[in-house]
Amino acid sequence: MKKFRLSAALALGLSALFTAPASAEVETLRMARQFGIGYLPLTLIEEQGLLEKHAAAAGLEFTTEWLRFTGGSGMNEALLSGNLDIAAGGVGPALTIWARTQSNLKVRGVAALESMPLYLVTTDPEIKELKDFTGQSKIALPAVKTSIQAITLQMAAEKYLGEGQHAALDAFTVSMGHPDALLALLGGQSEISAHFGAPPFQNQELKDPRAHLVLDSYDVLGGPHTFNMIWSSGAFVDANPKTVAVLMAALDEAMGFIRENPQEAAKIWMAAESTNLTEEEVVALITDPRVTWSVTPEGIAPYLEYMTRAGLISTDVTDWKEIFFPTAFPG
Repeated sequence: MKKFRLSAALALGLSALFTAPASAEVETLRMARQFGIGYLPLTLIEEQGLLEKHAAAAGLEFTTEWLRFTGGSGMNEALLSGNLDIAAGGVGPALTIWARTQSNLKVRGVAALESMPLYLVTTDPEIKELKDFTGQSKIALPAVKTSIQAITLQMAAEKYLGEGQHAALDAFTVSMGHPDALLALLGGQSEISAHFGAPPFQNQELKDPRAHLVLDSYDVLGGPHTFNMIWSSGAFVDANPKTVAVLMAALDEAMGFIRENPQEAAKIWMAAESTNLTEEEVVALITDPRVTWSVTPEGIAPYLEYMTRAGLISTDVTDWKEIFFPTAFPG
């Protein structure tokens, strides 16, 4: 747990978008993240004490608690039950809880964490494309039907297998955290024959000579898309404008550090997480030209359109920017 202070002057400047009274500010900020380098900005915030740095000058006092999850579904349950303030995960679970709560908690995205391609990797030499998966195949992903990988897989099935085939691979999917999925796929002793993962797990898998790429999410979406984002309830954001402003300032500094000091960012992440990747490999992931470190979301519209059309969410919203608080669009 970490305790810190924020000056009144800085808080007023940072919280210009909000009007809730200071007395409403939270006493304990409960934040979540998952596994993978896509959560690098949050890792830097925690490891470098960036919340403390941006809070120390001005007088806002609260404690922070970091929670770890293996998928978005668990975080959404924690958010709905009042046991979590800031969730972090893929676009799929974020859109799911956004649509589900518009008549009550009014959950929306606070910011994107990055845009990053996701790979479907297999060790089965007979599987070259989606049509090659059979009843004997098992595809590990963070959460069936709701994770960004599960949603992207449905979109890919519709795109490559034909109209009405969006759910063709659902029966093959298994909920499993990325670390466990990597071990299951490469261990060869389980039923898992493929993993729709995320960096660095997908990159570790592709180092194995038995593994090969089946699907790239950027191909499915037709371009770059936000992978991970953070979200919260309207009630929390309205009641805690200074806390949210401090979080955004810390996030902005973390993004800048990643862009300007990728090697140092790699060292910090490697010290905080378990990985068998070399420093050179982690730096390559961070500086991959296909990866963008930014709080501004992109590629959200295809997910919103598909999930609405497929009946995964119920909404009449067509402008994807309505899914986010103004914090996601700085400047």
